[in-house]
Amino acid sequence: MTAHEITAGDVGVTPVDLRQSKRRLGEGLIRLSLALCALVSVLTTVGIVASLLEPALEFFAEVNPVDFFTGTNWAPLFEPASFGVVPLIAATFVVTFWALLVAIPCGLGTAIFLSEFASPRARDALKPALELLAGIPTVVYGYFALTAVTPLLRDIGIQVEIFNALSGGLVIGVMLIPTVASLSEDAMSAVPQALRDGSYGLGADRLQTSLRVVVPAALSGIIASFVLAVSRAVGETMIVLIAVGQLPALDVDPRATMETLTAFIGATGNGDVPTGTTEYKTIFAVGLTLFVLTLVMNVISIRLVRKFREEYE
Repeated sequence: MTAHEITAGDVGVTPVDLRQSKRRLGEGLIRLSLALCALVSVLTTVGIVASLLEPALEFFAEVNPVDFFTGTNWAPLFEPASFGVVPLIAATFVVTFWALLVAIPCGLGTAIFLSEFASPRARDALKPALELLAGIPTVVYGYFALTAVTPLLRDIGIQVEIFNALSGGLVIGVMLIPTVASLSEDAMSAVPQALRDGSYGLGADRLQTSLRVVVPAALSGIIASFVLAVSRAVGETMIVLIAVGQLPALDVDPRATMETLTAFIGATGNGDVPTGTTEYKTIFAVGLTLFVLTLVMNVISIRLVRKFREEYE
């Protein structure tokens, strides 16, 4: 008998069928708990949609949806009332644009530095300091924009209103830097070292490797961080409520006072609007509009991430 012909039974070893191992009770409980966690998140989303949908449909039964989505005059609490939501949507995108103008280049540059250039000691010191920005309450950011950034803009010659979209957008951008930097840095750190070594072997320096190899390879994660930053900028409430103002005007000049979708919801929800009136239902109509905008951006994000996803062995 050769060595190749010796079986497990010949040496007194009982064969074990790994495919039919008993499932432990603890594993089943863990799977059940994880499924319940997923179910809670789904039910929460369904509950939010349900709470918005019924009053919003009642509102659109009283107000023409075409007038709501195409009108350029927003004055739901005045007589006669006007329900054109375009100024709120335009202000939301103006603030978001200026926020991304700060968050994307600063966040991506920070991520490249932390991932490709910083020493381990510098990375360990800078990442907690950077993420500390994400823990500051947004109301503090709002008053910082109002009392510090707006006077600073005036000091350097930019004539802004006391409440303006520019200072609010810039401060929201600062708030979003940790989001973009952290997610992008995680995506770049997941790029295999072999790609970097191959780039260095072809004569590229560290900057060329970072910009032409690492960033394209991590593009799906970077795009996901950008879209998350957009969603957070669109949904930000306290900063725009404090620093941007509550004057719904169709204007793209960031130096002017504006009112965003979230600012209207925050201000009107704490007011004295009688429950059940058309004016009260505007809160839910605007909230549903904001929800749909965020949903569309998330769908776009998923498609982009899938398109640019890179898989490595």
